[in-house]
Amino acid sequence: QEPKEVWGYVEVRSKAHMFWWLYYANNPTKDFTELPLVLWLQGGPGSSGCGYGNFEEIGPLDKEMKPRNTTWLQAASILFVDNPVGTGFSYVDDCSLFAQNLTTVVSDMMVFLGEFFKRRTEFQTIPFYIFSESYGGKMAAGVALELHKAVQKGTIKCNFMGTALGDSWISPLDSVLSWGPYLYSTSLLDDNGLAEVTAVAKEIMDAINKNQYGLATELWGKAEGVIEENTDNVNFYNILTKEVPEVKSDEQENLHLMRLYQRHVRKMHQRSLDELMNGPIRKKLMIIPDCVKWGGQSRQVFENMAEDFMKPVIDIVDQLLAANINVTVYNGQLDLIVDTMGQEAWIRKLKWPDLEQFSQKRWKALYVSPESTETAAFHKAYENFAFFWILKAGHMVNNKVLGVPADQGEMALKMLRMVTQQEH
Repeated sequence: QEPKEVWGYVEVRSKAHMFWWLYYANNPTKDFTELPLVLWLQGGPGSSGCGYGNFEEIGPLDKEMKPRNTTWLQAASILFVDNPVGTGFSYVDDCSLFAQNLTTVVSDMMVFLGEFFKRRTEFQTIPFYIFSESYGGKMAAGVALELHKAVQKGTIKCNFMGTALGDSWISPLDSVLSWGPYLYSTSLLDDNGLAEVTAVAKEIMDAINKNQYGLATELWGKAEGVIEENTDNVNFYNILTKEVPEVKSDEQENLHLMRLYQRHVRKMHQRSLDELMNGPIRKKLMIIPDCVKWGGQSRQVFENMAEDFMKPVIDIVDQLLAANINVTVYNGQLDLIVDTMGQEAWIRKLKWPDLEQFSQKRWKALYVSPESTETAAFHKAYENFAFFWILKAGHMVNNKVLGVPADQGEMALKMLRMVTQQEH
């Protein structure tokens, strides 16, 4: 049967409109009230959860409008939100209103969540989790911490249970520093290439150490260029595939941002998805203003966050753990942009008192089903922290070419059930 769905806008600041789309869980034997609610935050910043996350990864239908066997609706209700404002069908009436830092992104989401739980009282007691991908993980960490505080204070009524950070941009520097060694170990760089990538990574480290975050973002773009040159255009989202570069821009100004946008946001707006969202989906939703095009403001969203890209949020993860919030990290084996080596590097920097015990635990192999003999992932958990190493997956765990929920849909669904305590 078709899942029940509702959608709408919340004005999170004057003239800043956030679009959301909720699907109620669709399980043959369980009512939605017996299953958790998952908020999905996409990356970019500027990539649309309502578009990409929904139709390319975990929603009920794929972009050909065919049912998805591995939809997360089997195990949860899903709330897609196009954030930051300007992403997807979200929009601002004035260009000065784009978010420029994590603080604004988080405060906008808090306004949204306050409204959502006020309007949708049936979800106030249902276990609520925030799942995320890429830059969405950075946003998820910030939102999770503020939401926890709001629940403690009683300003938002919800049953917040934890957050899952997928291939997440938590410590950009640790990611960048691991690119060279990772590519070298997978035969994608030779000694010369490794030296070049290491040199530009060091430039990025110097910029970050001097708090020159705008410069660090520019150098991040340079590092990716050096990698593309040396690897014959490896795909940053799955090292077993390659990228066909496209920079068709007459604008020399902010060319580095344009390149970054094309690599990390534009690819989530492929023509087929763009046509679906701006065609049949727009018609179905019936509330999208005429002046708003899906993805029409995504580039401004991305560029306005340029100063924020390279800032780490390891301290926020530490605060989440200290507040006894469940934190899960999951990563695709074939991801480069947020490779697993980089994730493990920032985890080693946590001040969490139980880190030593977590590290000493042996990981456990996971299989998608009892009949399967193929290792799909490894998993380790201690107290309120868990890590999933998802094998044969890239940046979007769910997308056939790109990542975890996408590449390894069945394993991602199993992980969802484990994180939300439906399976052990």
